[in-house]
Amino acid sequence: MSEVSSVELRTLQLDDYRGFRRSMVESYKEWEEDYWEEHHIEKLLEIFPEGQICVLADGKIAGCALSLIINYDEVDDDHTYNEIIDNYKFETHAPEGNVLYGIDVFIHPEYRGLRLGRRLYDARKDLCERLNLKSIIAGGRIPNYNKYAHEMTPKEYIENVKHKEIFDPVLSFQLANDFHVKKVLKNYLEGDTESLEYATLLEWNNIYYSKKEKDITQPKSEVRLGLIQWQMRLFNDFESLCEQMEFFIDTLGSYNCDFALFPELFNAPLMAFSNEKKESEAIRALAEFTVPLKDKLLEYAISYNVNIITGSMPLIKEDGHLYNVGYLCRRNGTFEQYDKIHITPNEQYYWGMVGGDTLKVFDTDAGKIGVQVCYDVEFPELSRLMADQGLQILFVPYLTDTQNGYTRVASCARARAIENECYVAIAGGVGNLPKVQNMDIQYGQASVFTPSDFSFPNNGVKAEATPNTEMTLIVDVDLDLLKRLHNYGSVKNLKDRRKDLYSLRWKKK
Repeated sequence: MSEVSSVELRTLQLDDYRGFRRSMVESYKEWEEDYWEEHHIEKLLEIFPEGQICVLADGKIAGCALSLIINYDEVDDDHTYNEIIDNYKFETHAPEGNVLYGIDVFIHPEYRGLRLGRRLYDARKDLCERLNLKSIIAGGRIPNYNKYAHEMTPKEYIENVKHKEIFDPVLSFQLANDFHVKKVLKNYLEGDTESLEYATLLEWNNIYYSKKEKDITQPKSEVRLGLIQWQMRLFNDFESLCEQMEFFIDTLGSYNCDFALFPELFNAPLMAFSNEKKESEAIRALAEFTVPLKDKLLEYAISYNVNIITGSMPLIKEDGHLYNVGYLCRRNGTFEQYDKIHITPNEQYYWGMVGGDTLKVFDTDAGKIGVQVCYDVEFPELSRLMADQGLQILFVPYLTDTQNGYTRVASCARARAIENECYVAIAGGVGNLPKVQNMDIQYGQASVFTPSDFSFPNNGVKAEATPNTEMTLIVDVDLDLLKRLHNYGSVKNLKDRRKDLYSLRWKKK
């Protein structure tokens, strides 16, 4: 133990790295070449600077405590160290989380015995209280266990340390600092031969913690989807179509749905008014109803307190071209437009439609959503670009005439849910429309697909409607399960992409 004339406790700075590394290397002699690299520290200081605390003795780094904030509700107690630090990517850090997780603490051997470790622990406790976090949690090594493993289990060893019959340099210190052992962890820290890869899951409770009241403006975690399996039928006039729309929206609103999804071109029956015209002219006549329908649906969204995805409708834009578009009509009175990007050969040949060039994830009061109209879901690039923007629920309004067409849409939608770790809700039209050219028959089955992991249905299907029958499908989805999947799933499709080998970008500015 060195004689010290001054001690300073402060947050770590990137300029401290050389001294930090020297101190760590000396502290972990048994872990050759295993130390925090500079870019790791730079990342920690970027995402959570106040959580990285160091103690200086006579101006030299004598020790350090590193930590993250995590949402412990999303963490399995049987986690590993690598899962917590996310393989040094630290994407588990959640500024709005509820627990301070200690990922490292060390004191240079030369300065041990000066109670500097206690100062670091006290600083962590102060930080936990200031941030109103529920507790401090850490996985603690038990480095002396290898000496006793032949005669006692980890549980027995811990009990002996608690009773001070055995000294463990890590556990004894933590118990002295008011931490309690929640459980024993297996395979916690790979390569920890001293602990035989066992660890203690430790917790210090913040007695001043007060549960945060949930802000009603924050996005919900439990979201209710209402999917409309729309029967194609002839209507006498525009008002009759609106009455049928309102009926479904009223129904879904009475069940407290957060979203109502209409199919692609659900308003096609209005083309019957132009059936004597060529198909390309009839679809342009239908486009005249699009803005009035959008206005009606926005009115219903407010009246019935439901966010409405309007399926799709033809629209002639300022450039004179015919597009297939839809609207997100929010229940707060705002709306945004989305485009069908990939146009099918039939849409091009019979109607002269062209594809749009915008792709966007929308913020709503019930999570981040995207919309892909029918054929678009068969192109995985679009969903992946949306996933990079935080997509949680993908809505797919579609219109397919045969079961073959439906199978393409549904199969691709299921794949998109797995690839992008999101929910995918699809809804289409059903039945026949004999007096409208190019719209004779429809086949559909509304469904909600999920990722494929333990928290979700074994077959990745949350719910399905009865095929080819007019009805609604009402389904609850849990957005918190997606967060858990992103961080602790059996596989992590989004995180495990080899971005060092390939990339995907949107060219349109």
